[in-house]
Amino acid sequence: MAYSLAGLSSASLLQAQTLKNITVNVDNTLAKVQPNMWGVFFEDINFGADGGIYAELIKNRSFEFAKPLMGWTVKRAKPNEGDLLVVNRKEVNTANPRYLQVNNNQEGLSITNEGFKGIGVKKGLRYDFSVMYRQSAAHVKLRLQLINAKNEVIAEGSLAPEKTGSEWHKQSVSFTATATEPKAKFSIAFEGKGKIDLDMISLFPGDTWKNRPQGLRADMVQLLADMKPGFIRFPGGCIVEGTDLANRYQWKKTIGPIENRQLLMNRWNVEFAHRPAPDYYQSFGLGFFEYFQLAEDIGSDALPILNCGMACQFNTGEVAAMDELDPYVQDALDLIEFANGDVTTKWGKMRADLGHPKPFNLKMMGVGNENWGPQYLERLAVFTKAIKAKYPDFKIINSSGTDPEGERFNLLNTSLRANNADFIDEHYYRPADWFLKNAGRYDNYPRNGSKVFVGEYAVHADKSLTGPDKSNWQSALASASLMTGLERNADVVQMASYAPLFAHVDAWQWAPDMIWVDNLESYGTPDYYVQKLFSTNKGTDVVPITLENKNIIGQDGLYASSVIDKNTKELIIKIANNADKSQDIAFNLNGKTRLKAKGTVEELANANLGQINTFQNPKAVSPQKSTVNVKDKKIKIALKPYSFTVIKVPFG
Repeated sequence: MAYSLAGLSSASLLQAQTLKNITVNVDNTLAKVQPNMWGVFFEDINFGADGGIYAELIKNRSFEFAKPLMGWTVKRAKPNEGDLLVVNRKEVNTANPRYLQVNNNQEGLSITNEGFKGIGVKKGLRYDFSVMYRQSAAHVKLRLQLINAKNEVIAEGSLAPEKTGSEWHKQSVSFTATATEPKAKFSIAFEGKGKIDLDMISLFPGDTWKNRPQGLRADMVQLLADMKPGFIRFPGGCIVEGTDLANRYQWKKTIGPIENRQLLMNRWNVEFAHRPAPDYYQSFGLGFFEYFQLAEDIGSDALPILNCGMACQFNTGEVAAMDELDPYVQDALDLIEFANGDVTTKWGKMRADLGHPKPFNLKMMGVGNENWGPQYLERLAVFTKAIKAKYPDFKIINSSGTDPEGERFNLLNTSLRANNADFIDEHYYRPADWFLKNAGRYDNYPRNGSKVFVGEYAVHADKSLTGPDKSNWQSALASASLMTGLERNADVVQMASYAPLFAHVDAWQWAPDMIWVDNLESYGTPDYYVQKLFSTNKGTDVVPITLENKNIIGQDGLYASSVIDKNTKELIIKIANNADKSQDIAFNLNGKTRLKAKGTVEELANANLGQINTFQNPKAVSPQKSTVNVKDKKIKIALKPYSFTVIKVPFG
């Protein structure tokens, strides 16, 4: 018995030696957390828009790709010269010059579209077909079929164009699928002899977000809505700059009727030789109005980024001459009017005509993306002067270049701070070790003056991993560790967004990514759940959390931050354990605030740092919920190896 007691005594002593006492000063607020602190960054990369969140199922619907029939195959019973012609009317319609002229004089003529790496079809779902057409006489009928990988018809409908004359008309028909198929094709067979012109051949699933015609993919939007992001940064990214200025993103060409939105080659079409994407274009069915609408739908601020008169400096580095910068600046001023202007203004009326008379309440804008050098600073100065003169309270996001250190960064960071820039946009794609070493990056930043927007960041695993395998738990855990440092310094870092957002598993150019999709499904990576835990637990005020009177930035692999939420009356502690062993923690909750006796825990953990989520196991790494007791203003908890934990304790 004495031996047993001695053993217990030794065990207790060992526990006392290994227990880490962390102090949280609940009453001592250090900084305000901005309501839009944690956001998302959208760029049309990895087929994120066309073939992704924009639910259009037909690729090259208006025959505007460099190869006009790319994505389409033609089937004939016998060769017949001139039965299909791609006609170019560039002088009449520069935004949408091409259309398909069908001269049907035989049975067996059809065209088939392959979709974006196939067409995802769901059993029992309605599909909405539409087409613009022109005909002199109503002789030709369209037989419509969705065909599975076994060449079986799984949905079928027909459309008989009704109107005749020299004008273009639009007609629609819907039909329902009888089977599910991830890689279907869509066929149009022509019946009856005659000639008909076709354009904007379109097919949408019936379950779009909010059931909007020609809308967004609901499952992908829902993943965003569940995060409750504070802002959406759009439309990029490098596509804002373009490979040259002709290839840049121009927001005015992305609003209004979709048939008038001028298609553009996506710059990721040609960027990576190892991931060629010759069929990657921007139809702009997801345009600036839809971006604003999406942000409003999910309760986020809109954060558009505009070209500053500079193309991508890694490509051509082309710039607009300083005396030819006015159109670029005017685009910025007009965008603010489009978003916020009264319906009596030119661009406010345009917004109202599109169905949204109420202003979008745009508060901020980025001028340039990852641009650098004195050529950027001089162009930025012109934009800043013009925008501030008309809208003095409007916030401008300023680029600090491509990297978080080095000569480019130092020049921009120093100059922008001297000019009292509203926000300086820092980007970093680095290994996990860099993220861990930089969790205290902002502890010694100036507390006054320019604020930081961490507009793009992600941990990049070693090059032996590709595609979805890069989106692993080690990368997410390192991100969580750094994010505790961003949160602790919320008076300096006022906004942050992981990048990129979406990737199609069969059509990606860049990895890692937060959400992976195929033609039917989508799932959040471990990084998605880290971002979601921060965004849905952001709090209102930072409070100190320390280990031996020091910020927790790596001691024994621990990284931590804490906030209170004055709205929900909760203390929220976030702590990452990067060690390969469990760690026993006692949180001492100091202060007069009256804490409840029980709190909640959400834990992300996996002993395998290489663990990923997949379509087969989409929640392999996802939050596990439990409760925790609060006794004598103390919480005792064992942190699992390689874990990120969020603890919430109600008060009041």
